[in-house]
Amino acid sequence: MVVRQAYLAICVAIWTGVSASAGEDEYYRIVSIATPATATDSRDPNWKPADDGIALEVSGIAVLDQQRVAVAIRKGEVWILDHVDQEDPSKVTYHRFATALHEPLGLLRYQGGLATAQRTELTLLTDTDGDEVADQYDTIAKGWGVSGHYHEYAYGPKLDGNGNLWVTLNIAMKLNGDELKHAVPDAPLGYRQAAWRGWGLKIADDGELLPMCAGMRSPSGLGVNTSGDMFYTDQQGNWVATNSLHHMREGAFFHHAESLASMNLAGSPIRGIENVPDGLPYPQAIAAMKELKPPAVWFPYKKVGQSATDIMLDQSGGRFGPFKGQFFVGEFTQASINRVFLEKVDGEYQGACFPFRRGLASAVLRMAQGVDGSMFVGLTNRGWSSLGTAAYGLQRLVWTGKTPFEIQEMRATPDGFELLFTRPVDVAIANDPKTYAMQSYTYLYHSNYGSDEIQNQTVKIEQASVSDDARRVRLVTEQRRPLFVHELDASALRDQSGEPLLHPNAYYTLNRIPKR
Repeated sequence: MVVRQAYLAICVAIWTGVSASAGEDEYYRIVSIATPATATDSRDPNWKPADDGIALEVSGIAVLDQQRVAVAIRKGEVWILDHVDQEDPSKVTYHRFATALHEPLGLLRYQGGLATAQRTELTLLTDTDGDEVADQYDTIAKGWGVSGHYHEYAYGPKLDGNGNLWVTLNIAMKLNGDELKHAVPDAPLGYRQAAWRGWGLKIADDGELLPMCAGMRSPSGLGVNTSGDMFYTDQQGNWVATNSLHHMREGAFFHHAESLASMNLAGSPIRGIENVPDGLPYPQAIAAMKELKPPAVWFPYKKVGQSATDIMLDQSGGRFGPFKGQFFVGEFTQASINRVFLEKVDGEYQGACFPFRRGLASAVLRMAQGVDGSMFVGLTNRGWSSLGTAAYGLQRLVWTGKTPFEIQEMRATPDGFELLFTRPVDVAIANDPKTYAMQSYTYLYHSNYGSDEIQNQTVKIEQASVSDDARRVRLVTEQRRPLFVHELDASALRDQSGEPLLHPNAYYTLNRIPKR
């Protein structure tokens, strides 16, 4: 296993052009709370957890207070961990709160208890007698289809800005045998899926399922932004060109066509789609299908992860560094975390993604912000391989107080882009357009698995100008293309002490060009 992990680490270094976690620990250090090695590799058919303690395959995190967190684990339990704010993992204590759950994949403090999405329902776990053990298991909502297919995961819940609960549902990968008995009968376009697979659902106060949007493949991450809007992440696969971040809203269709099996069910806000374009570049596919909405952000494959997971909004007010109000997005295969800056242009979300932190012990599945602003990171890679030294566990990411030299924001302007940096730049270098390199590309929308970058084009930077405080740089170019990713390389840039950017690349998804 050690040899395989070393090989994977080398591959990632080659793919990304940087060594894993190089220099990052100076600014964000990792504290391991529980990261035991497993007895066998996670892909081994005889896989089993370590013999010492709980198999902490974290699938949900709810922060209770400064020193306690509740974690759901994939085997169907919820545990309360105390003293997690300590540097010494031996100080952490474990207390089982709930059991007998069916693969809970989320955890939320809600109405005096903890809510979690099981395979077949959304459940509220409550301790009514104060002994710190759940004695009441109530169904909040149910009614989505389950055929028995292994890939029919249910994620959540998360709350939007209006206090509404949301869950997302995985698509199944080709139903067979008895599974077909649970598919939507007489589904449109010949797709075979159980009800509401590949959909985002809002939950009414009375528990009614309110289908909102469709087209999801593996929507394992949900998160709300500072405006209260709900987003989800998706993972590369059939119909999904590469990992992506989407704004969930009523009537939107994203990319996975098989979710349309539920289009004619009562409550569907999507109707009348008679065909789905297959084999067109994304800009053309969006023009051909009015329901198809572009992602807010594409994560270029391998450059910014291979399997996006959870979404965490930095609400620390600066206690987690200079990125308040931005999203952090978990990454499974590369055991890392990426960062997203979003803006809204002409009613459509768009923005840039950046690498943030590598070197976690295993696949990042869940994240939650602690009371002190630090980030709790839940890990599990069972069934799929990831980088790292463990197959599951819980870690904490702590800002050291030192500010890294980073591209803090990348915004679209009517004539190019504006960059905001965390530290003042070297003005002479930053004023030279040759300091920057940019290219743009899009993806193919098709039923096959993933897509290469297509229609690549060099974007010439014609002018660069630095603000008086040396924190902002405006880049002028006439070669931008709507609905294309614009990849920036600023590796030649330096701050005023001569330091390079910690992460010199930014990837901006340009859905709309601002008019002013």
